[in-house]
Amino acid sequence: MRANHVRQRLAAGEPSVGTWLALPSPEAAEYVSTLGFDWLVVDTEHNAVDIRTLSQMFGVIAGAGVAPMVRIPWNSAENIKRVLDAGAWGFVVPMVNSREEAEAVVEATYFPPRGNRSIGGSMTGIRFGTSGGDYLKHADDELLVVIQIEHIKGVEAADEILSVPGIHACFIGPNDLAASMGVGLGVPLECEDPRMIEAIEHIRTTCLKYGVAPGVHTSGAAGINQRIAEGFQFLAMASELRYLLSGLSDDLKASNWTASARGQVGVPAAAGSAVRY
Repeated sequence: MRANHVRQRLAAGEPSVGTWLALPSPEAAEYVSTLGFDWLVVDTEHNAVDIRTLSQMFGVIAGAGVAPMVRIPWNSAENIKRVLDAGAWGFVVPMVNSREEAEAVVEATYFPPRGNRSIGGSMTGIRFGTSGGDYLKHADDELLVVIQIEHIKGVEAADEILSVPGIHACFIGPNDLAASMGVGLGVPLECEDPRMIEAIEHIRTTCLKYGVAPGVHTSGAAGINQRIAEGFQFLAMASELRYLLSGLSDDLKASNWTASARGQVGVPAAAGSAVRY
């Protein structure tokens, strides 16, 4: 069974960089897989990605030597079981706010006697380059479990959450965290509000206390460099959709072409500004 290089890197205290995939497209996933990221997270929480397309995306990502991961829609055993059976090497669970919620993640992830994950799935071994039987023996040692703390309730319960055994990384969602704290909606991912700085640092230091890799979403290269210097390890660089729209938008604005009818064909000219990451 192939070793999960992301889990190994995090365990060694090293940074690991990936990006979010918002488009339900195996072709887009294959292109992004050639760029040199450690991992790619398909975001099914906020995007219309069905389970078949998700498994196909896992196939092209794993085939490129990149770790295929997913952010599930919500913390439920069904969501965890389905993505693992579809071949995910790991997953991100949104909005974990209590120890009980963190324990439910671990329980649904691991096979008995450690957890209560049921045995099944035809793509599990294939995505790890092994047989189904070998997967059953070694999956618990290779799957990467990432929980998100992205609400002030999670910040306040960080010790209880991060002390749960079986969690490998904690990923901070700055947008939702800022909203829950009253800082604002759609704030920059590297928000400089003192309340945000304090909350993020509290999560990071609590992660280190319990041997969990601290992670955070960033807006791009400058954010990656900043967060690595601060000691973060599991780092997301925006999303493929953000880069697609921003790149096209920047070049369009820089061109000598203008259209008087621009924005009158059903899509506002500033539609891309709604994509936060």
